[in-house]
Amino acid sequence: MKTLLATLLATAAGATFAAAPTAALNHDPATYRNVSQKAATEYKAATAKCDTRSGNDKDVCMAEAKAARARTESDAIAKYNNSEKGRASARNKVAEADYEVAKAKCDAKSGADKDSCMDNAKSVRTAALADAKAGREGSGAVGASGSAGLVASTDTKDPAKAAAVAKCEQVAGNANTGCLVDSKGNVTTMAGRAENATERAADNTRAATATAVDKTKAVASTVAEKTKEVASTVVDKTKAVASTVAQKTENAAENVGDKSRQAAANAKENTKDAAATAAVKTDNATDRAADKTRDAGRTTAVAASDTALTTKVKANLLAQPELKSLGIHVETEKGVVMLSGFVESKAEADKAVKAAKETEGVHSVKSAIKVK
Repeated sequence: MKTLLATLLATAAGATFAAAPTAALNHDPATYRNVSQKAATEYKAATAKCDTRSGNDKDVCMAEAKAARARTESDAIAKYNNSEKGRASARNKVAEADYEVAKAKCDAKSGADKDSCMDNAKSVRTAALADAKAGREGSGAVGASGSAGLVASTDTKDPAKAAAVAKCEQVAGNANTGCLVDSKGNVTTMAGRAENATERAADNTRAATATAVDKTKAVASTVAEKTKEVASTVVDKTKAVASTVAQKTENAAENVGDKSRQAAANAKENTKDAAATAAVKTDNATDRAADKTRDAGRTTAVAASDTALTTKVKANLLAQPELKSLGIHVETEKGVVMLSGFVESKAEADKAVKAAKETEGVHSVKSAIKVK
């Protein structure tokens, strides 16, 4: 006989699944106590057998022993100590015990199979608790865990349950495939629930990946823009300084030339010797002025070059991934780059030195970086 692998919610056919509440057969506290004591004894014997097992096998065994005791006590209440409150409480205990059995069996699975198993177990528990709260009784057919009100086999004479089984087979194309049937007759297969869960997880992963990529691009773009702005500012300042120095040099040369010509004219009017002496002095002064001008020009060029090189090194540090370069100070003197400041690890310090050495125009790198 084919077995329905999953279960059908007891609400599949609404009230047609429920029979009238079981009438009290009698009120026999003594017999009820005897049955309860027998159930307790059988429970101890069952748990003793479970002690010989281990791992998940033992967990399933213990859960099944508790479920068997709960069902025995529920039957005892229905037969010998019948009351609406007592029946509801007993069925709740049976539903929870069966749920523990299902969870223990699901723990032996993994991945999508485990997720599908847990979804099915929760659906069965929800249906059983709803039956208990509404005072509904199953027709006697039980599910894989023993819960009343659940279809466990395709062989059923109950018209409503037979119709639910037929819907499962029609939707899934196989009577062995379990499904859930809600109170409106809508059918959902376990495979469909698992596929939907997998698709939702995939959609969430793709959305998270796209967001991360967009954020990374935005950060990279911002860093690039800031680097360009800093480089442009430094270049402008360097040009301005060079222009000012050049202008001052020209003015100084003109002043020296004017004074030299005046001195030469005065010396010529006095004596030729004095003129010759003045000419010699003038030539010497001109040479010294020219030397100073050249030295000033070279110093200015070196300073401008060092400033630009410092900017390039900072930009290269900013471009290094996972390097917190804001804590690193950069200075350059005649092509020699000096690094200082604090970083989180030696690896970051080494990465900073490597990035500086790879910068075009750097002659050498000296590091005074300290690890926090």
